[in-house]
Amino acid sequence: MKFLRIILFLLISTTFSQAQQDLSSTNKKAIRLFNEGLKSYQSKMNNEAYGLLKAAVTEDASFFEAQIALADLCLDMEKFAESRSCFESAAKIRADKFPPMYYRWALADFAIAEYTAAITHLQKYLGFTKINEQTKKKAERLLRNAQFAEQAVLHPVNFKPENLGTEINSKYSEYHPSITVDNQTIVFTRMRPSDEFTENGGSQVEEDFFMSIKKDGKWLPCISVGPPLNSHGNEGAHCLSPDGRFIFFTGCERPGGYGSCDLFISEYRGKKWTEPANLGEAVNSGSWEAQPTVSADGQELIFVSKRKEGKGMADLWCSKRQADGSWGLAFNLGDSLNTDMEEFGPFLHPDGKTLYFSSAGHPGMGQRDFFISRKGKDGKWQKPVNLGYPINTSGDEMHMIISADGKKAYFSADREGGMGLRDIYTFDLNPEIQPQAVTFMKGRVFNKKSDSKVEAKFEVIDLFTKQVMAASSSDPVSGEFLLSLPAGSSYALNVSAPGYLFFSENYTLEKQLKPTDVFEVNIPLQPIEAGESIVLKNIFFATGSAALEEISQTELGKLLEFLKKNPSLKIEISGHTDDVGNEQSNLKLSQSRAEAVKNYLTEKGITADRLTAKGYGKSKPIALNTSDEGRKQNRRTEFTVLSK
Repeated sequence: MKFLRIILFLLISTTFSQAQQDLSSTNKKAIRLFNEGLKSYQSKMNNEAYGLLKAAVTEDASFFEAQIALADLCLDMEKFAESRSCFESAAKIRADKFPPMYYRWALADFAIAEYTAAITHLQKYLGFTKINEQTKKKAERLLRNAQFAEQAVLHPVNFKPENLGTEINSKYSEYHPSITVDNQTIVFTRMRPSDEFTENGGSQVEEDFFMSIKKDGKWLPCISVGPPLNSHGNEGAHCLSPDGRFIFFTGCERPGGYGSCDLFISEYRGKKWTEPANLGEAVNSGSWEAQPTVSADGQELIFVSKRKEGKGMADLWCSKRQADGSWGLAFNLGDSLNTDMEEFGPFLHPDGKTLYFSSAGHPGMGQRDFFISRKGKDGKWQKPVNLGYPINTSGDEMHMIISADGKKAYFSADREGGMGLRDIYTFDLNPEIQPQAVTFMKGRVFNKKSDSKVEAKFEVIDLFTKQVMAASSSDPVSGEFLLSLPAGSSYALNVSAPGYLFFSENYTLEKQLKPTDVFEVNIPLQPIEAGESIVLKNIFFATGSAALEEISQTELGKLLEFLKKNPSLKIEISGHTDDVGNEQSNLKLSQSRAEAVKNYLTEKGITADRLTAKGYGKSKPIALNTSDEGRKQNRRTEFTVLSK
């Protein structure tokens, strides 16, 4: 907008003031005020320029050039109503004299949500044959926005934002929130005066992280995250991993950086954040990188970059974690998401397939709007959908996050009645723009024998797709863990740590989560010792058969991996049944099932001398055979360590 304003003023000053015989006014006082107004503008004295140009049109209301100049200046000073009035006056004087005024007029219309008027003036402008090609493209984009906005206002969506209150917000600006998957910890950026002062005594401002914990359903007063995350520089535009163990954030002008702003990572270990580390040159460039969001499995990082290889002014990029734990070379997320304008504020929901972001390039209500894109079956992001009015306005929507259950959205805005400048708000998300619901599991991992805390690796794997849906690790000091569980499928939970038998569990979640679908568990890990056993809870057979079902592949793979990591280990694979049927049949079935698992492992390279298969039929129940649930527990496959 400012670029166009400069062009217009230069046009006015060079065309009109240098050839005053062509000016529409013959009033010498009005012409003098007009020329002085242009000079004031060129000296960046907008208030003085406004007074002079205002006086010029008061002196001669039919002074076309002065009306245009004042209209344009008012637009830049955000005096939109007055700008529209001046353009209207200019059009009455010379309707076809200066085509660019119709585009500028439409900008003023759009700024105060006069979308129908904006459409009229844009169509008028685009009807001229000799117009600037660059401005023509911008006018066509604005016309699409105006047409979209006109319809959006006629069909508003439900939107009732609530301020998060004084526990979170202050008289300063709070923005860019992130929240853990259990909805109990929020971290956000606050811009406030720093403790240092400039030489002339004026206070500086800095961006720091603050956090709050929820207790009894209410946020506690926030506190500074403190060092080493916070410094006297600027830290912001961050995300928490869903488990709360890692924070990815934007740091600018830090030592050893690759560009103006880079992405950094820090881990929460034993109630403390580690020293931040730069994510490296595969992610960061000599340009500006910011606003990261990470997938629930920790394998995918989406962020914003202004690198020149992009498609627009700022694009969404992605990096994937490699087998060695490093981040792979970043790649552009492509035309379905990115435009020739700016894409900002990505948020990848823990469901792994719903992305929210803001864009100035897709049709919308204003400067930047919120959009949603869902990942298709082919793994590609689909065409973004605008979240609608009044979630989106003629203002600048920048960043929004969604709770794990998909029902609550959090965003920051400068709204009337707020606590300060920008505040953080929440609202109920409409069903059609909700992600897939995700619940969580939390607890601690400990040594079954000593009760000492264990740093263990967690994976949640979809039994049908074999896709890792979430990954995490327990805190090495406290043993605590938190991870997400997506709704709508059956999952294998695998917990492993060097020197321990792995732990497995099975969860099936309907698409519609219930309030009780929250799991708080403590996980005992058994040190590898002769005689110790575990139940393989994700090995399944066809009814009455020893044929392994396809969904057993995940658990079999984990068992195979465990044996390869412990090459001297010898185990017994045992099959067990419930008490339904005769004893001989059950014994035969359990033996066949144990041998099926052994055969799978030998076919994958485990030598037969390390494996023993044994069927026990119904002789070793672990639950009463008086209920379906009890019988289900007794129908199982186990392995027992014979020797280390």
